[in-house]
Amino acid sequence: MVNSTGSPTHTSASHADRSYSSGIDHQPVRFVHTISEAGRLLPSASQWSSIELDFHLAPQPNTAYDSLPSQYSKSFDYELVITDKKYFKRFVSVSIFILLVILAIVLLVQFLPHKHKHHGNPKNITLALNQALMFFDAQKSGNYPSNSPVKFRGSSGLQDGNTSNPPADLKGGFYDSGKNIKFSFPTAYTITLLSWTVIEYHDKYGSIGELDHVKDIIRWGSDYLLKIFDHPNSTTSPIIIYSQVGSNHTSGYNDVTCWQRPEDMNYLRPVSACNETASDLAGEIVAALSAASIVFKEDTGYSVKLIQSAEKLFEVATKNDTGHHQGTYTAVEDCGGEARTYYNSSGYQDELIWGGTWLFFATGNTSYLGYATGNFNAAVGEETASEQGVFYWNNKLTANAVLLTRLRYFHDLGYPYEVGLGSSSKKIDLLICSYLSHKIYSRTPGGLILLRPDHGEPLQFAATASFLGKLYSDYLELLRRSGVSCSEGDRWLYSKDPNPNILYGAMVAGPDKFDNFLDDRDKPWFTEPTIASNAGLVAALIALHDPPPYKCSDSNGNNLGIDLTGIFENLQLVPPAT
Repeated sequence: MVNSTGSPTHTSASHADRSYSSGIDHQPVRFVHTISEAGRLLPSASQWSSIELDFHLAPQPNTAYDSLPSQYSKSFDYELVITDKKYFKRFVSVSIFILLVILAIVLLVQFLPHKHKHHGNPKNITLALNQALMFFDAQKSGNYPSNSPVKFRGSSGLQDGNTSNPPADLKGGFYDSGKNIKFSFPTAYTITLLSWTVIEYHDKYGSIGELDHVKDIIRWGSDYLLKIFDHPNSTTSPIIIYSQVGSNHTSGYNDVTCWQRPEDMNYLRPVSACNETASDLAGEIVAALSAASIVFKEDTGYSVKLIQSAEKLFEVATKNDTGHHQGTYTAVEDCGGEARTYYNSSGYQDELIWGGTWLFFATGNTSYLGYATGNFNAAVGEETASEQGVFYWNNKLTANAVLLTRLRYFHDLGYPYEVGLGSSSKKIDLLICSYLSHKIYSRTPGGLILLRPDHGEPLQFAATASFLGKLYSDYLELLRRSGVSCSEGDRWLYSKDPNPNILYGAMVAGPDKFDNFLDDRDKPWFTEPTIASNAGLVAALIALHDPPPYKCSDSNGNNLGIDLTGIFENLQLVPPAT
């Protein structure tokens, strides 16, 4: 074929190839780009002018060339004939355009916000749960266990109770937060909530290797609760309930102004005490001991001890209709101590029916259920408007309604409890719907529900709402069948150095209602964790954890990881005492 521009013809063969072909008859050759065996285009010496591109890509081997050995990659002639430059430019332009479109799509996919699934990676929840439980290991007071996963902690508070009158053994328990005070009220709430999660979701805990861990934490707390009240043998002697160990009411160094490790405490730690008229404190302790007795049902001796203590305390706390007080207003002068500031209980009815409900589940004695259902409406009347629908250390009414609804759904006792149980289930139906409504509860710009928008620490309320919502959802799924004074502490409080120890798993108080959050040591309203709030975190995490597919399935194939019948094990329907 003759070159369309009249220029001499050239081949794409290399110099070495030309030397081998000197004795071979030359045939007319084309302007070509050949392709090596390695897949690369080999340049030709052709001049790019007035060309047209035509693809005929079937190789046409040249017998003479094929017969010659070569140290270079062999080239083949393909019928890639370029005869017109205009069409080639058009082809190149279209190709570049297509490549740019593909590139734009890839970049768009990379930078657009992605939708997240509601349930994250189960391994992430497992890690979060493990660390949330470790927080309680770090808050342990007393003779510190050598096998604790938190290695920077040690024994502390070994003299607690020695200064009380009379002296008492108050070693153990948990420090409430960053302050080294031990408050009985939030401790009892924490043990009740953690016990509830084990009763419902012990298979889930077991599937991730955390069942023994959480039970150890519960026992550490229940052991302490057994120590903090004394029931004299004399029926005329008042009961003593120790509400607090440690204080900021002492001169000089104390638990609030001294910003230091509990292992370094060397100041006096006074004890505050109440009597049985502190009905909210008594009711919460009853609930904790009763719920823990179900957790440790296989340890019969310990379980019975917990139940007997709970029954004695409930009896004296409810023996008459007068003389009830919430801990902050009781007649005992020093009852509550700093709890009046940090845990200002606003009522007692919700704690007493909470204790009665858990005591019913622990014993099967329907007289306790009768008390809970019979006084439920009184507790509703005591609930403040700002706390409706909120479950935390000061308000158990919402959670109590969930428990009574569970009883109605799966073990309905009928008359005379149906009225109380029915009102509970209606309350919960409305509550769960309200959690989902953006018109009832406001949210931060990032989507965090604000159950108490005029108060701080929003995460603890959101965590318990998540727990109750998921737990109730599981119920419905199953129903398909139907500081200024301590210089040694100041250097840490005001230090600009990194934190020497990192405690994983402690849920901070959280942002304000505009999602602002300051990670500063001296701003505890943003950064301070507490045992009560972390209990809600653990409850939410275990409820949201997805169990392995091969475990925890009921007869209908539901795989929710929830123990449907365990909470009813002790319900032999013991008739009330006559």
